[in-house]
Parts: sequence; structure tokens; C-alpha cells
Amino acid sequence: MTSASIHACGDSPNAVFYPDYWQSDVGLIAYITTIYAKPDFYNNKQGQRYGHAPDGKMPGSARPIFNRRFTVTSEPVTRVETSGFYRGYNRGIAVSVKLIIVLLVLWTVTTPNAADMLLVVQAATIEYFGRWYIGATALFMILCLVLALLPTTGSQRLGMPDTQPEFSRFAWFSMMFGAGIGVGMLTYSTAEPLYHFGNNPDVIMGHAEALTAGNVGPAYKWTLLHYGLTPWACYAVVGLSLAYFSYRRGMPLTIRSPFSAMLGGRSSTIIGALVDTAAILATLIGIAVTIGYGVTQLAFGAHHITHWSWIIQENQPTALALGVAVGIIVLAAMVSALSGLGRGIKWLSNLNMVLSWLLLLIFLVFGATWFAGEVFVQGILDYLAALPAMSSTVWSDTSSQEGLALAQWQSSWTIFYWAWWIAFTPFVGLFLARVSKGRTLREYAVGAIILPSMMCFAWLCIIGGTALDLELSGIAQGTILDADLSAQLFATVDVLFQPPWVFPVACLCVLLLLTYLITSADSAVLVVNTIVSGGVEQEHASQHIVLWSLLLGLIIITLLMAGGLEALRSVMIIGALPFSGVMFFMMLSLLAAMWRDRHGLPSDVTE
Repeated sequence: MTSASIHACGDSPNAVFYPDYWQSDVGLIAYITTIYAKPDFYNNKQGQRYGHAPDGKMPGSARPIFNRRFTVTSEPVTRVETSGFYRGYNRGIAVSVKLIIVLLVLWTVTTPNAADMLLVVQAATIEYFGRWYIGATALFMILCLVLALLPTTGSQRLGMPDTQPEFSRFAWFSMMFGAGIGVGMLTYSTAEPLYHFGNNPDVIMGHAEALTAGNVGPAYKWTLLHYGLTPWACYAVVGLSLAYFSYRRGMPLTIRSPFSAMLGGRSSTIIGALVDTAAILATLIGIAVTIGYGVTQLAFGAHHITHWSWIIQENQPTALALGVAVGIIVLAAMVSALSGLGRGIKWLSNLNMVLSWLLLLIFLVFGATWFAGEVFVQGILDYLAALPAMSSTVWSDTSSQEGLALAQWQSSWTIFYWAWWIAFTPFVGLFLARVSKGRTLREYAVGAIILPSMMCFAWLCIIGGTALDLELSGIAQGTILDADLSAQLFATVDVLFQPPWVFPVACLCVLLLLTYLITSADSAVLVVNTIVSGGVEQEHASQHIVLWSLLLGLIIITLLMAGGLEALRSVMIIGALPFSGVMFFMMLSLLAAMWRDRHGLPSDVTE
């Protein structure tokens, strides 16, 4: 995402800053530039809160909620230091997160069987909390869709009744989709449909035959589950809660604000610190897994282009190749973050968007377009019909071979995916809230859940469908299926195009992958830096940006060296668990606030 420039509205110290233009991953950290205003709220006969009109007058039918006006403070709810290295930052949160990271790295380096121990903890997490992951994500989806469908809530606006959206519908949707999706669409656009084509719960239970045309529908049914309504609802529920408390209660646009509404002053102490710590750890772990998977695919792509033997050995990236790739990405992300919104991030984001559409257009023109269209329609119908069962079924009985296979598949795919999406919710949810002011809840659900799901379906069907069609037609002769998951995109390019065109298309894929990884990393670093500072941009943030970037790179390299992608997967499933509890509490806070507002009850936040 990109921002051409940042302007301040008004000359007061509480002015709200906003970007002229947003696009792709810059939007993830655009809320950094927000300094919060001090709206005064009133209650009308229907119990709705209102702020001052532009002329400073009260709305005609409004009356004070109490006997006097009350003001929701705009002071940051995060306590920050006033001097020293952590001036402008919460020392406790920053030190706690860094200490946890350092301890994780030291334990991983000094423990010979660290990867095996992580797998044991992962297995225990899935055993005790796998049902929670499945149930919680389904609940988030149901909540968002029900709130959008109900007439009384769907028409509510994220803001005052006369608040108008800041962006056009097209720009708004483009920003939200770009914020919520990234390198996974490259890594898994071919890998996931192809994997489920060979094995999925329907195959395990004998309802479909692997590697046949009859298994295309089930393969896409399960693929769409992981990129459809449920994961996007995870983003949406966080964004909706933040937007509601910010634009209707006048609270800061920070993760801890919903807790402030429910718990009062305690949110600025230990509860708020725990919430912010969980958000930062989830963000860092989510980005670490994304980059970990991304650099593996990047190594295959670089080897595909250069044929350098030191990059790939025994059909796997070498430790040197992974280390070099992580170093390049972290260094580039650091430079991009230090340059700010208007330089490196803006340039990379624009390039990212252009390359994404170019790659999709190439596959749309030269790929199996008709087959992709058929898969798209049939896949959506199969997905919607099976969604209730897929969203509620937990395979935990491992006493039989079939039960064990189902449980292993679900933990490797669905539960891992839910943890991955949850890990991204802190900063993606913040961005969705930032750009959705003035939208109704119904508009928000369509733009944040339904349309992004449709775009993911189209991408997966066009690129993944082309790979499937090449295998079903016999053209690929198993070369795509036999390739490593991270190399299947490049194997598809090899089969689809003639030799003169393979090299430029492969270069396009590598360059796009690189920009995705860099923009994801720099966005995460800036978001973490902002959470620690309570949502306020700091002029002396450079040293902290460098430090967070280095810690991010340290996490990735350590876990990759200790146990490869399996170690990253284990840390993801374990590390995202605390923030799933934060999301559940945010959902309860949202429902409680909406109920109180509808019934004209006083807000929990007063002077």
C-alpha cells in the first residue's frame, strides 16, 4: 500500500492525520499517523451516540447521556516513558516482548531437540485447544454475518449517523484486500489445490478418489475453506470492534481500547500490557512464518532462474540460501521502514500491485481459463453447501487409522491456517478499522469478508486451476504434482510456457514474491513499533525500527535452522493461541457496547 502524502486536518495538537492515497501494504501501518481527536458524545431518543456537528452544535434531538456532557479522553491508553531510550514507548511491553524472543532464541539454540519439543507442545495445544480454534473462528464468522444481516445492526454506521466514508467503494475494497492477503497467495495458489487433489478428508473417508477429475470439487471445497468467509471474518471481527469503539465511542484506535470499555482504568495497566504483548507476539510470529515459507519458495525460484547448485541440494533449500534470503529481506524491510511511507514503502507497494495484476493477467490469458471458470462456480457451490460441517467438525478420535489420518490432516491444514490468520489479525484488523469509518456494518461485512473471499477464490482457481488442468490433461505428466510444494508454481510455469517465455515469467514470480515479503516485513515492524508507542508516531523511531527488524530476522533464522518449516508451524499454532482469546474478548466487548448503545445505557468510559 502506498501513501502519496500525509496531511493534518486542523492545527490543534489533537488533529487527525490522514493519507491522500492508500494502496497495498502501506495501509497496514497507516494508522501510525493517527493522533486522536476528542469527540463529545450525546444520546438521542433511540440511544445513539452523536458527536458535535461541524458547526459545533448539538444534533437537534440529542440530549446528554448524563446530567452534564462527558468527554471521552483522547490521551493514549498506553503509558509511555518520558525520557531515555524508550522515550515515547511503553518500556514494560517492549522489554517483555524482547525478553520472550531472546529466551525463545536461546532455548532453541542451546537445546539439541528443540524442534521435537516444539512438536510435542504443538500436539498438546491441538489436543486441548484444537476444538477451540475451530469453534472460535466459526463463531467469529457467524457473528459478523449475523450482525450484517440483522436490520437493526446491519444499518448501523461506523461513526456518527451523518459520517461519510473517506474512500470510494473500489479504493476501499482494494485497500482491504491488499492488506489481508500476501505471499500466501503465491505459495499456495498452486500448492494447496494440488495437495488436496491428492489427499483431503473426502479422500480419506472414501468419498472421492485421489488424483481423478472427481476429486477436483472436494479439493477446491477444502481449499476455499482456508481462504473464504471464516478467515476473513477473523480479520473483520477485530476491525469491527476497533472501529466501533473508535468511531462511536471516541476511543483511540488501539488493540486495548475494547478492554478499556469493559474494564475501565485497568486496561492501561496490566490487562492492557498483556493484550498489547499478545498482539505483538502474534504479529511477529505470523510474519516469521510467512517469511519462512516465502524464503523457501524464493530459494526454489532463484535456483530455477540461476541454476546455482548451492541454493538447492537434495531437492531442499540449503541453510546458506535460506540465511542469505532472510538477510536480504530483513535488510530491505528495515531500509523501507526507515524511509517512511512516502519513499521505499510507496515504491515497493506500487510495484507489488502492478506485478500482481500482471501475473494474474498472464495466467488468465495463457492458462486454463475455461476450466478455471467451471471450477470457480462449482467450487463455490460445494464450499457453501459444506461450510457448516467443515466449520464445526473436529477430528480428535485417533483410535482408528482413518481417524488418525483425519486428525493429522486437520492439524496440518485447517488448525494451522486458523492460527496463521489469527496471527495477522492485530495489524490487519487495525487497518480495516482505519479505512472503514463511515461504512455501515452491512457494507463492512461485504467489503471485508465476502468480496475478498471471492477474489481469493478467483486467484486460486485461475492459477491453481491451470496447474490442475495441466495434470488432468496429461500435459504435465506428474511433474507439477511431484515437485516440492514451494516449487510447484515454477513447475507450472515450466509446463505452461515455451522455453523463451519461462525465464521472464519465472523472474516475474520471484520479483513479486520478493516485494510481497519485504512489504509484509516492513509493515509488521512499523505496526509493532506503533503498538508499543500507544498508536502515536515517534520522531526518534529509527533505532527501534532497526531493533525490531533484527529481532524478526533472528526469530526466522533460528527456527528455520532448528527445525525448518515444522518448527515455524509449531510456534505459529502455539503463539497464536493467546491472541485468539483476546479476539474472543473483543467480540464480547463489541456485543456489550452495541447492546448498551441500543438501549440508551451510559458508556463505561467517562471522564
